[in-house]
Amino acid sequence: MKHRIGFNALSRTSAERKALLRNLATSFFRHERIETTLAKAKEVQRMVEKMITRAKTDSVHNRRIIARDIYDEAVTAKLFKEIGPLYADVAGGYTRIIKTQNRLGDAAEMAILDLTKKTASYEEKLKAQEKLAKKKAREGE
Repeated sequence: MKHRIGFNALSRTSAERKALLRNLATSFFRHERIETTLAKAKEVQRMVEKMITRAKTDSVHNRRIIARDIYDEAVTAKLFKEIGPLYADVAGGYTRIIKTQNRLGDAAEMAILDLTKKTASYEEKLKAQEKLAKKKAREGE
């Protein structure tokens, strides 16, 4: 029996797992939404929720702790300037996992990891994409 196993090893060594979770977390904060397997989403959600809690108070100490895992300075700045203050009055539950269809190749359970609140830059990006889609639709007619 496997008692007291506190995390999913994701069939990887510790170094591979750390790199995977760091990359997923960086992509998540950059795009505010990622699609991955359900197991990976659940693991990265634990990491991301703790990072958002840290980002609610902007201090040198908190920035250094986050910078251990997120190597991209622009993403770290976004986390502390946009995402952290957005959740300043929220006690927890910053992300949600939405299950999607199984992957065609190996039937793995897929999921979308998403922020519950969207930043202004994300909404502007969505509006720009919709505007571009409408323009392409008009040109195609």
